[in-house]
Amino acid sequence: MPAQDDPLLSPFQLGRLTLRNRIMSTSHEPAFSEDGMPKDRYRLYHVEKARGGIALTMTAGSAVVSPDSPPVFGNLLAYKDEIVPWMRRLAEECHEHGAAVMIQLTHLGRRTAWNKADWLPVLAPSPIREPAHRSFPKEAEDWDIARIVADYGSAAARMEAAGLDGIAFNAYGHLVDQFWSPATNRRNDEFGGSLDNRLRFTFLVLDSIRRATKPGFLVGIRMVADEDWEKGLSKEVGITIARGLVASGKIDFLDIIRGHIETDAALAKVIPIYGTPLAPHLDFAGEVRAATRFPVFHAARIQDVATARHAIVSGKLDMVGMTRAHIADPHIVRKLMEGREEEIRPCVGATYCIDRIYEGNDAVCIHNPATGRESSLPQVVVRTSGALKKVVVVGAGPAGLEAARVATARGHDVTVFEATDKAGGQILLLVRLARRRELMGIVEWRLRRLEARHVALRFATFAEKREVLAEGPDVVFIATGGVPNIDVLESGNDLVVSTWSILAGEVKPAERVLLFDDNGAHPGMQTAEFLVEAGSKVEIVTPERTFAPEIGGLNHASYAKAFHQHGVRITINTRLLSAHREGNALVATLGSDYSEERILREVDQIVVEHGTLPLVDLYQELKPLSVNRGEIDYSALIAGRPQELARNPDGRFRLFRIGDAVASRNIHAATYDALRLAKDL
Repeated sequence: MPAQDDPLLSPFQLGRLTLRNRIMSTSHEPAFSEDGMPKDRYRLYHVEKARGGIALTMTAGSAVVSPDSPPVFGNLLAYKDEIVPWMRRLAEECHEHGAAVMIQLTHLGRRTAWNKADWLPVLAPSPIREPAHRSFPKEAEDWDIARIVADYGSAAARMEAAGLDGIAFNAYGHLVDQFWSPATNRRNDEFGGSLDNRLRFTFLVLDSIRRATKPGFLVGIRMVADEDWEKGLSKEVGITIARGLVASGKIDFLDIIRGHIETDAALAKVIPIYGTPLAPHLDFAGEVRAATRFPVFHAARIQDVATARHAIVSGKLDMVGMTRAHIADPHIVRKLMEGREEEIRPCVGATYCIDRIYEGNDAVCIHNPATGRESSLPQVVVRTSGALKKVVVVGAGPAGLEAARVATARGHDVTVFEATDKAGGQILLLVRLARRRELMGIVEWRLRRLEARHVALRFATFAEKREVLAEGPDVVFIATGGVPNIDVLESGNDLVVSTWSILAGEVKPAERVLLFDDNGAHPGMQTAEFLVEAGSKVEIVTPERTFAPEIGGLNHASYAKAFHQHGVRITINTRLLSAHREGNALVATLGSDYSEERILREVDQIVVEHGTLPLVDLYQELKPLSVNRGEIDYSALIAGRPQELARNPDGRFRLFRIGDAVASRNIHAATYDALRLAKDL
């Protein structure tokens, strides 16, 4: 579609602000803050999206307005004056690239923890605990309400002083809508009972914000209009609230959410992952727009431009949020404008980004390692001005494909060897579970980039030293991955099978299966789900104090649902010690770090997930022939500088080992290795 005809690229007038197109990134907290401030890493993350053509980037998810709303996932501290110059610089640089900037403000209410920051009591409309953050809140008193209302106004004034185009305040799962919902508000004073009373706090906040800011400063609300919860806010009441907010004349836009977020299971419906329908709440957001006849924003698994375009053309939305999609590719709009839609790096719905936030880490994309690292890694790889090289990559998993993609974008002559007949490495195992098939986008996008540059991909070729040296390489990447490590028992290792064997179809699932997992990541869990779908009766045994500690809450929810449906038994704090055969059955001996007791389980099959061991034979053969003897200069790597170590004056090429060929890790680590080593070739 020509850019001039694309409805996604049409401007939208919001109050006095002209947004250059219909694509935005909704508020989220990438946990890139430092000391609660949006310093360089935070700023560069948003500036990259502005450079990439986005119309509006909404910062913070959410910036907290009061000290008794302490950050639990890297939130900005909007109650501190020192935030103003940091936000001003962020806004100015985004404006230079043509993007508008807003911020989301909040008081978290019960959705935080008392043992953070200043150890102040958590509060809520009523003393009802939120399971997700575990705190028992006190009931907000009159002086709490007055203080927080004033804090909202002060925070908004700071954002206006910083030159932002507007703010939104959060009303889904946070203090504002905790007053709305009958599930969280059981007060019998002027802030409880009738809907008017439950909205009183909201309008006090709005009045405070409007008094503190100048006319024309944009104010919106990101609101739940249906909690999808028997004891919560109904759709009818939610739309009534939306209409009331619009009628008040005190807001400029609605950003619509559906669902509640007090548990991982509930949150997974609000922020759906792969294996679920695209844009599940888009029609509902359209209903709110039709009912209010007011500007409506919305984001929930709108990860491709076709869905986004439909949202605008059908009149369901005025601005479409492609938030996770911009974590995967911050240059979506620029590629659309330049007729390069096929080059957009896809969001594959893995939600690695958000799961990391809720586990106390920073948000990084499963297959775009440059996002959040804009100071040292390029989102756009440019051709080198130096000498062109011959680059050989051994292995076509995510690490090898990324190394090849980056090297060829630098202009080098690249050859890829792959021992099997197709690219993907361990991703080919992951997608054996039907609901994870979108992960193939990681492979397919890279293959398309390589095919466009006519890179030589030699499949079904087990490359040895002779084949590599025959290419006359200047640089060699060893991305051969690993093999399952199941040598973990005191005895009986020959009786167990790996998770790979099950997923690859090499071993048929048995009736009674014990799966021992001390890796705690996706391989074990998806194998368990694969087994139960095949009809096996499964027990997961793990020495951890919880199952799958490496998996965040949103991905956990899908596994937990499947395990409950199929009656999977989960045994924690327990190790698989040994196995022996008795007749046609296997007997597993289980023990614990906390007891000398031994327990026996009779099963038909024992599956072990203990990560991988790297395939290093080729690397070891090439190491003495290389300039750097395989050594990585970690100081240069961390700083984003080229690798220049020369340990062997007779060396013929540089040798880099990446991904699981180094150690058992994950997709992000593999692509991160590849990008930061290949970007300077």
